[in-house]
Amino acid sequence: MSIAQTVRPIHFEDFSGSEFERLVFAYHLCEGWTDLAWYGQTGSDQGRDIVGTRPFDDRPDERTVIQCVNRASLTQTKAEKDMSAAIGAAFGRPATFKFVCRCSVSAQRRDEVKAAANKLGVARVTIWSGSEFEEHLRLRAEFLLRRLVEGVPFPDTAAELRDFVDRFSAITDDQTLAMLARAFDRPAFRTPFQQESNLPAFLQAVEDTIRVLSTGIWQTREGVEIHRLPLLHHIRDPSVRSALEATVRELDHLRRRYKTLLSTGAIRPCGCGDPSCPTFMLTDAAAREMDRARDRVLTAFRKPYPSFSVTLE
Repeated sequence: MSIAQTVRPIHFEDFSGSEFERLVFAYHLCEGWTDLAWYGQTGSDQGRDIVGTRPFDDRPDERTVIQCVNRASLTQTKAEKDMSAAIGAAFGRPATFKFVCRCSVSAQRRDEVKAAANKLGVARVTIWSGSEFEEHLRLRAEFLLRRLVEGVPFPDTAAELRDFVDRFSAITDDQTLAMLARAFDRPAFRTPFQQESNLPAFLQAVEDTIRVLSTGIWQTREGVEIHRLPLLHHIRDPSVRSALEATVRELDHLRRRYKTLLSTGAIRPCGCGDPSCPTFMLTDAAAREMDRARDRVLTAFRKPYPSFSVTLE
């Protein structure tokens, strides 16, 4: 009989600022962020602990300054000082500020920090409290959390952290599934097909997801590799591996049905010649068929991973 293992609640206050920054950096590597640079380790961060780009399918990628707040509170003075310093740094104005804190953050403080960022010309601000960060870690990268709790030190440098995140020998099947689940957390698998706004992006998302499950390679829309995820052969349980293979087959069926409906005219671009034009025509039957095909994909992945939450909205 196997003994269930749980990860105890995290006390981020027990860790140094550098250890906290390592964890934040490693988490965003797992999330598939690109161009991540860890400035805090150099001792001259100019208001930027970490800088990276968050990729999106349905809007432009966002260059983000990430502040690691390993303090008892997120003070307005400190937040404004760091944001002002980051604005003046050499790489220019970011699209977003993100604060990852060990502490709780009140609604009032969140509003005040966002207002200060807006005055600096940055419209987007994300603030995670310690409990929110822990929740994201448990959902997306529990193997990092487990390592932290067990007292195993993280590598010291950004390059070593990248190498560590790309190793999968110690990752359980559930952790692998949690990592692979991120490939489905995108509009192509949430948006009813009648509301789809970009046909080429839809097809690209489906093909990208097939690639992730088949090869473990996570790429940007431009085809640049940003992260490696576990492969099917990393899965220990044969039934889980079989379910993932079935998911890939359903994805391939979705891709082929889309191309067939496109070739028969059941799905038809408007004809303007712009490949990214959001206007297209389709029959009600085609919309229903595409939604059913995506439901089968999501159901297939949910079979080995019941906590999988992506559904058509």
